[in-house]
Amino acid sequence: MSKQIPPTQHAVQFVGVKEAIVNPAKPMYEVGPKQILVEVEACGICFSDIKLINAFDHHPRKSEVVAGLTDAELAEIPSYQPGSLPVVPGHEPVGTVVRVGEQVTDVKVGDRFLIQTDYRHLPTAASNAAFGYNFDGALQQYVVMDERVITDPVTGESFLIPVSDAPSASAVALIEPWACVQAAYHWTERQQLKAGGQLLLVVGAGQQVDGVEELVADSAPGAVTAVGADYPGATTAASLEELGEQKFDDIIYFGANPDVIEQLETMLPAKGILNVVLGGERISRPTKVDVGRIHYDLIRYTGTRGNSAADGYRRIPATPQIRPGNKVAIVGAAGPMGLMHSMLTVVSGVPDITMDAVDVDDARLARLEEVVAPAAIKHQVPATFRNSKEQPLVPGYDYVAVMVPAPFLVAQAVEIAAPGAIVNAFAGFPIGTSVELDTDKMVGDGIYMTGTSGSRIVDMVQIKQKLEAGIIDTNVSLWAVSGIAGVSEALSMVENRTSGGKIMVYPQLGELGVVKLSEMAEVLPEVAAEMVDGNWTRAAEKMLLQVAR
Repeated sequence: MSKQIPPTQHAVQFVGVKEAIVNPAKPMYEVGPKQILVEVEACGICFSDIKLINAFDHHPRKSEVVAGLTDAELAEIPSYQPGSLPVVPGHEPVGTVVRVGEQVTDVKVGDRFLIQTDYRHLPTAASNAAFGYNFDGALQQYVVMDERVITDPVTGESFLIPVSDAPSASAVALIEPWACVQAAYHWTERQQLKAGGQLLLVVGAGQQVDGVEELVADSAPGAVTAVGADYPGATTAASLEELGEQKFDDIIYFGANPDVIEQLETMLPAKGILNVVLGGERISRPTKVDVGRIHYDLIRYTGTRGNSAADGYRRIPATPQIRPGNKVAIVGAAGPMGLMHSMLTVVSGVPDITMDAVDVDDARLARLEEVVAPAAIKHQVPATFRNSKEQPLVPGYDYVAVMVPAPFLVAQAVEIAAPGAIVNAFAGFPIGTSVELDTDKMVGDGIYMTGTSGSRIVDMVQIKQKLEAGIIDTNVSLWAVSGIAGVSEALSMVENRTSGGKIMVYPQLGELGVVKLSEMAEVLPEVAAEMVDGNWTRAAEKMLLQVAR
């Protein structure tokens, strides 16, 4: 017997900048021939939801899809809500299929899925489409998904990852944020010129072009432009201003003028690389770096204090992983994402590492230590959990991961980084957030700053495997549960950083407000009785759905 679907549903909708509503009667979707209807079991609240509501139609993922599907195809998808249209947020979901269109062949009613939500095959003007951004997300009871959206036409990969009925919905939904952390350490970094791309050579007074032929031999660009010197086969320009609005995938600057470095950053497209070859000179002052672009656009800085441009590319790591023997600092470790970074660090299996997890909130640090310290001991990773106001960090870290979108913390990360260190700007700064950084130290000492946004299917599968193998319990990051009625409060907690961990929403519980796990015994004692040592379990979740519905 097919499930009875109500004509309306409870939903949260973002309707404008800083405007969210709880809609108790959002009309139910019609399911087209190429579509499926998913009943949402659970969906986590993410700080990215805050960034969406604060930017709304100015968010790069809220804009219109510009390729991959025609306007006519997009018009057939009722959950497509770009631009200023109201949209349902929520991109950390797990759900079960309750209806399928007659042309759908790979999915059947009853299938349970973890949903990967980052549609990189559907570009927008400045980013890509995503579930919970320009397609309705999971902070509602049901959502329609179209197979033309949830299947990559090139790879054939589905964005629906099958999961069994064994784990709790919360544990499955939490795979997505954990996978974002996984991706932050395993992203593939480009270590050479972009093949077929645009290369710009900028040569300062008294500098010589060196190492470019080696780079071109390894990966030939499609075109080369030179400013300040001649280069065989290159188009020459008298000044940067002459190039206007042109963008270049690779920019190699032979020089140390901070004004020029700041100007060149604006000429990088997404995934562009700026390679600064100092030739023995020093950058005279900190330079403004758009850390939002490092995080979202994946632009990168590299360079050398020497003369060869090839040395700058050789310094780029294949992936921004923690390396054997690294001294690691997690800055902002006691927040929801910091806990995940800390846990994945201590269970990483990388030999001879140490970890300092730092924050400024003693209560949250105590909770972090309670969760992570046993795993650190088990995996023989020396770890400290410290208040950085009382115990300031000192230079010498080989890896610094920054969780909090505070510009001074990124600048501090560079200050405490050892030569050859990686600085992981994980915090999601808005694009346009300029931070004055010691780029002379970054370039001269080979400090590489990375940043990533979202996760890939491979990252989610890897976390799913760790969950199934018992290496991690994603529920350790869960702090509170809620129904639709509590979403506004939950969003406020996340924005104001007053939550001690992740908040999980069960959309089928329309009237339930936010309930902290630590207060569950007082609010819903039947549910608390099914928890273990204060931690969320599958049994507790089942009881919640019984007593709170």
